[in-house]
Amino acid sequence: MADGDSRSSARAGDAFRSRNFRLYQSARLLAVIGAEAQSLAVAWQVYQITNSALDLGLTGLSLFLPGLIFMLAAGHTADRYDRRRIILLCYGLQAVCTSILLWLSLHPWALAGHRVWPIYAVLVGIGMGRAFSGPASSALLPSLVPKDHFVNAVTWGATIYQIANMSGPAVGGLLFTLPLAGTLLPLRGAPIVYLFTLTMLLGYLVLVGMMRPDTIERKASSFSTRTVLAGLEYVWRTKLLLGSISLDLFAVMLGGAVALLPIFAKDILHAGPRGLGLLRAMPSVGALAVSLLLVARPIKRRAGVTMLICVAIFGAATIVFGLSRNLWLSLVALIITGASDMVSVVVRSSMLQLATPPEMRGRVSAVNWLFVGASNEFGEFESGVTANWLGAVPAVILGGIASVIVTFSASIIFPKLRRADALTAESLMEINQELSAAEAID
Repeated sequence: MADGDSRSSARAGDAFRSRNFRLYQSARLLAVIGAEAQSLAVAWQVYQITNSALDLGLTGLSLFLPGLIFMLAAGHTADRYDRRRIILLCYGLQAVCTSILLWLSLHPWALAGHRVWPIYAVLVGIGMGRAFSGPASSALLPSLVPKDHFVNAVTWGATIYQIANMSGPAVGGLLFTLPLAGTLLPLRGAPIVYLFTLTMLLGYLVLVGMMRPDTIERKASSFSTRTVLAGLEYVWRTKLLLGSISLDLFAVMLGGAVALLPIFAKDILHAGPRGLGLLRAMPSVGALAVSLLLVARPIKRRAGVTMLICVAIFGAATIVFGLSRNLWLSLVALIITGASDMVSVVVRSSMLQLATPPEMRGRVSAVNWLFVGASNEFGEFESGVTANWLGAVPAVILGGIASVIVTFSASIIFPKLRRADALTAESLMEINQELSAAEAID
């Protein structure tokens, strides 16, 4: 029994045998903690200035638009140039943008008169950095670990992301309400959060700069409409990927309540900035618990059905959150949304990389990042618009109902998604070959 436990433990930590993987995940931990803390500070600052759900939604739109415009070109760039250098440049840009947010928050006259467009302008810059770093980061992962350790690496990557995603809002909420004493310029509120985020980004740049990933042989390809759209065409033809990405797009975009959490924290649950930090952290608490479970007991069979069931649970938990007027019930509901969404993240991410040729991973990852950005940042805009029309509570409840409907629709429209079994390259390629044969017969 002891030998069996030892072997299981070794398998659970296989990805960390790679120095590059350890460095990269340490860097991600810092960057995501900083980004989430900054996101909370921006949201609270904007809502304090404008007291408008629509203005909250516009923060998400500002982050999403650069991805919509540049994402396909970013995918081609990730397949053509050194991905590590792309990441370093993009996070350098984000560090500059965070410095500008810090300056704006230290000079209140820049945001006087309910003027928040300078914040939106900076968020566009951050969104541009994410647009190019997202595909490069996703496509870089397979070069950091051996092929046999890839699903383990995806699961650990999701685990570390959720640890950071859970810690970031809590740290942001705590820092927002505490003064930094003993300095020449005491800080309180947003400035201290932005300073913290800037420190985390600089740490990220140092760690990624120390990485030496395996060299990827790239096929020479000119920048053209055909090559840029190749990833979109591949996803469209590969219905397994199209189904998994579309499910995440519509379920999370319609059911996500993150953009409205400042409204719930301030006006409905009366919990303040620290309460907002707790609310923002709870989905990651659930996701972290599930990701650790998946490291020890990975999904071996019926991955597609499992994913569909969990997305339906996500929608149901969102409805409960919308109906709740009790902080503790709201926290539990958010934990469940994060736990169920984590299963979808691991299954979709594994399908995306295992069913895609190495030379196409940048462009296919770009399509995925575009859809994920649409579900998250554009979803925040959609939530803000809906809340502005109907109110925050009806917007969240209707979004949860829509997520459940989307899940059942996806199970009918994409039957191959239901049939996805083991998360292995061989199993997924077999489904793809069946699809290609069926299309040829049609």
